[in-house]
Amino acid sequence: MRKIIHRLWRIITFPFRILGKVAVFPFKAIKRAYIFLTEEPEDQPLTEAFATTVKQPSALLEHLGALRKHLTRMLIALVIGIAICATFTTNIIDFLSKPIGGINTLQAIDVTESVGVFMRVALFAGFALALPYIAFELWLFAAPGLHARARQMGLVGIPLTLIFFMGGILFSYYLLLPTALPFLLTFMGIHTIPRVSSYVNFVTSLLFWIGIAFEFPLVIYVLSLMGFVKPAFLAKQWRIAVVLIAILAAAITPTVDPVNMALVMAPMILLYFLSIGLSQMAVLGRRRKQFESA
Repeated sequence: MRKIIHRLWRIITFPFRILGKVAVFPFKAIKRAYIFLTEEPEDQPLTEAFATTVKQPSALLEHLGALRKHLTRMLIALVIGIAICATFTTNIIDFLSKPIGGINTLQAIDVTESVGVFMRVALFAGFALALPYIAFELWLFAAPGLHARARQMGLVGIPLTLIFFMGGILFSYYLLLPTALPFLLTFMGIHTIPRVSSYVNFVTSLLFWIGIAFEFPLVIYVLSLMGFVKPAFLAKQWRIAVVLIAILAAAITPTVDPVNMALVMAPMILLYFLSIGLSQMAVLGRRRKQFESA
């Protein structure tokens, strides 16, 4: 009889218990997030951590398992982003072709050419849309090994990944393409009618790689937080960095004239010096945290 009454009581109170869990869930989630962002990991030197991993390979397998889960979620986010952008891909292609007069100025020769262009642009736009979440998953994977301040700053920096990436895209679209395309389309006085595949491949590759190049300051900041990069080293090697940037700009720049190469080099050099400042901020934050904990 007692069991029957107990079961009946659980059935009657089930809606109230569900409502109670729903009401408490936001507070529990905020508490877990606060603990995750403020707790300090065990400070272990890199050599000691490597030795521990060699002695206990199971720890490495655990990290690989976690990485697999994060990669799976990133892939799902990418697929969702591509599916969303696929509904606007025609409009995106028309926007990309405006520097040469619109989509009507392009022509397709192969039967499947338009389909390939559609898929490429959908992939490119889907990656841009999913980029903040991809950066969030990378942060989740690295966060347990970071100090609390580095963890918090890394979380704040996630929206900056999209801002920097879109900054590179906008720079390429509004500054680089308008100066490069007239030179390319009228070189040697030969009027060029571009194929849709060659033009879209050219434009998306240019936008993508310059967008990735604009992420350099954030990468340097994260590496500085982890202690792999020192601002003094970056400042000391700025001449070599300028030479490497010139080589990279020559590889990215679609034309051989120095004007377009300079247009690519100038923001990349500025981003390099910005990286030095961000690296210095990261190192100072790490030192202050170590001083406070000492």
